[in-house]
Amino acid sequence: MLDLLARNWWLFAIRGLAAIAFGILAFIWPLSTAVVLALLFGAYALVDGISLLASLVRGDAEARRHAWAVGIMGVIGIVAAIVAFVLPGLTAISLAYLVAIWAIALGVFQVVAAFRLRREIEGELWMAIGGILAIAFGAYIAILPGAGLISLVWLVGFWAVVFGISSLVLAWRLRGLSTRTAVGAA
Repeated sequence: MLDLLARNWWLFAIRGLAAIAFGILAFIWPLSTAVVLALLFGAYALVDGISLLASLVRGDAEARRHAWAVGIMGVIGIVAAIVAFVLPGLTAISLAYLVAIWAIALGVFQVVAAFRLRREIEGELWMAIGGILAIAFGAYIAILPGAGLISLVWLVGFWAVVFGISSLVLAWRLRGLSTRTAVGAA
């Protein structure tokens, strides 16, 4: 699994950049309607899901066999994106629950993946932190869905930027590992 992650470090960077871009757009358009937020969320979830599945497909057979969590996270992201695109007129409460369920599911699988990597990679803590933040964010939204669309926009934006930064740090660490592995193999 480590080989899969190290060779595809750039997909984690794309994932992080997409999260940061989504977060910045959420801050720029705080008064946007639920339709715009649903489409922004859908675009981010689609990029995130596709990048996770691409990292899984690009791995060797051994890496893929141990990377079930990556595949599930990718599928969950794509399904969340489809729901957001097909039903863009969701109410603020429905959108809040959609985001909450997606964030909790993503966070759980990310923590599981970090736990599995703890003996293979230094810095897996960043992956676990991103997962824990996703779970906490999803739980908060699920518990207080009536906080309003504006607070949801700001929370989603903040979470996306923090999650994006943690993904970029992980990508940087994986890139270094990939470079060391490539130099050692030469």
